[in-house]
Amino acid sequence: MKEFKKTKIITTLWPASDNSEVIEKLYQNWANIVRLNYSHSNYEYFGKIIDSVKELNNSWKTNLWILTDTKGPEIRTWIVEEKINLEKDEKFILTTINTPLPTSPLTGERSFKKVLCDYEPILTDLEIWHIIDIDTWLLKAEVIEKTDNSLICKAINKHTIWSKRHLNLPWIKIKLPWITESDKADIAFACEKWTDFIALSFVRNKENILELREYLKEINAEENIQIISKIENQEALDNLDEIIEYSDWIMIARGDLWAEVPYETLPTIQRDIANKCKQAGIYFIVATQMLESMIENPIPTRAEVTDLFNAVMQKADCTMLSGETAAGKYPVETVATMKKVLKESEKQVKYKHDYFSKDLWKYENRKLLIKNAIFTAENIWAKAMMVFTKSGFMAKTTSAFRPNLPIFTFTFTESLIKKLTILFWLKTFKIENKLNHENIETAISILKEKNLVQIWDQIVTVYWIERIWGIVPSIQVITVK
Repeated sequence: MKEFKKTKIITTLWPASDNSEVIEKLYQNWANIVRLNYSHSNYEYFGKIIDSVKELNNSWKTNLWILTDTKGPEIRTWIVEEKINLEKDEKFILTTINTPLPTSPLTGERSFKKVLCDYEPILTDLEIWHIIDIDTWLLKAEVIEKTDNSLICKAINKHTIWSKRHLNLPWIKIKLPWITESDKADIAFACEKWTDFIALSFVRNKENILELREYLKEINAEENIQIISKIENQEALDNLDEIIEYSDWIMIARGDLWAEVPYETLPTIQRDIANKCKQAGIYFIVATQMLESMIENPIPTRAEVTDLFNAVMQKADCTMLSGETAAGKYPVETVATMKKVLKESEKQVKYKHDYFSKDLWKYENRKLLIKNAIFTAENIWAKAMMVFTKSGFMAKTTSAFRPNLPIFTFTFTESLIKKLTILFWLKTFKIENKLNHENIETAISILKEKNLVQIWDQIVTVYWIERIWGIVPSIQVITVK
């Protein structure tokens, strides 16, 4: 059987990887999704990238899907003309008010350096002894004094601050509108131009997800878009169960999450999120700095290879590359490296059909039928499973069990293929809907033609039989002839 990955790859496009030649090479090295990061939105630029991907797909050079990553309600420092150098234990002013700094009456020098940020409630939200992370945890500062219009902080470590740096407030519930007007404009553009997934940044609770779903309804885009909730703060961890319940996907976004929790707890948190997703039958992505050193170097570090191995051991549906392919020197080599490590790591994992434990209520019978189909396939050493689906439920449920054999899914609509494309060990094909036996014959012919199955291979098929009273899901063991 032709080999392919269980774990899919998301790669970020930006100047290092934004031309058709590089995008095609990324796909040839098994990238599945291209990500556009709207924290740096430029509609003209993104429009050209989307057109390039469309053209490549239409010419059958690639088969890529697009993920829109929203900026979200973030806090940043102001634009500055000169970098602000802070030494360890140096005091500085943090404020939202751009007033002249006080000077010493003796020397005329400014007493403290000043850092401006764009979050108005910061003076009321923070108290003395609160810790602030600036520039994505590179600078930690402690609030040591409050005045009427500023916070006096002490730098816990040495760092240089530049313009528009991220500012995190661990354990603080920030008072920002959830989907900003900027996000709405970005989402509307992406949906009109083309996107398959929206990654919602800094999710805090289920209300944030419902708000996005309502907005997608307003712009008539809810049917074709899947929502990926990014877990990036402590409040999201506190509400993780409800976020999983209302999301299509979960992204373990370790960059900002690292700044919100004690760093030594992050591996455990990642494992716990992964386990909860598998138990609920929800698909998840492991993201951030997976091959960060390859921004500058042609090979990864040993720690990065181990990080990818752990993601595979946790049965992630996808792993994601950010700056590595967006701004790195070796975007194609990075994807090739990730593919190589994923494939080798997958050989070490024993995939079993015992993860998906959530009760599906009225669909529980179908879920149990699929579980038994997987059990049968694994015990007769079948080469693959073949699943026919109209709504996507059968394919998604089969993938959620993380079976120990590939899943070939056949459906009848282009939009459904997009929704299924990055699921664990799933490969989806579109066929014309005919009678059951004709659909099965067509599907087997496609698999033989693509060298995915061979003569005398056994396949366990999950499909439906249409009766007068409704649809009856069924299992069949087929020997390829």
